[in-house]
Amino acid sequence: MRSSGHLRVAGAFALLGAAFLFAGCKSAPPLTAAQAQALIQAKYDQSPPVGAAITINDLGMRQGAAAKYWDRTKVYPNKYWADFTLTADGKKAVTLPGGGDVIQWRPESANDINYSLILTTVATDHLKARDVKDPQDEVVGTKTAVYSEAVSLSGVAAPLAAIAHNPGNKLSTKKTATFVVDGGTWKLQSIN
Repeated sequence: MRSSGHLRVAGAFALLGAAFLFAGCKSAPPLTAAQAQALIQAKYDQSPPVGAAITINDLGMRQGAAAKYWDRTKVYPNKYWADFTLTADGKKAVTLPGGGDVIQWRPESANDINYSLILTTVATDHLKARDVKDPQDEVVGTKTAVYSEAVSLSGVAAPLAAIAHNPGNKLSTKKTATFVVDGGTWKLQSIN
């Protein structure tokens, strides 16, 4: 009997403590989509700028050659493999994944339209937060907002920007930002 009495007293204290906890909690301030976007963009602006990863397919290779970013320097016996060397303008525009200045173009056949490689722009800029949705309540004191994380092509020459808009390129990604209340104001906790 004595244990059940202790259990009742402990339960009463627990309920009383919870009541005081909830009575002392202040409601979180509102968080708008514009405020969420400003917090996300501030995080991106504090991070190092990045180059845009651009997928180059057959069309992109032809556009890059026309823009004088690379010249074909070797054709292999099968007639569809080739090496392209970056020109001076090409070296100012892109970097190759393995470094160096030779693009090794190796499609599976002469009609392979799916072969591609990824180059990175030399011009860098901060990522951009776009299309931030209204933040949604999650666990008490947290909110999440879905948005688009976009690469910036500012500073990228027009021919390379045109290549970046070819099919197969992904210039934005859906992300979710989590916000928490800290000291009575919303702070960005994480981006996933």
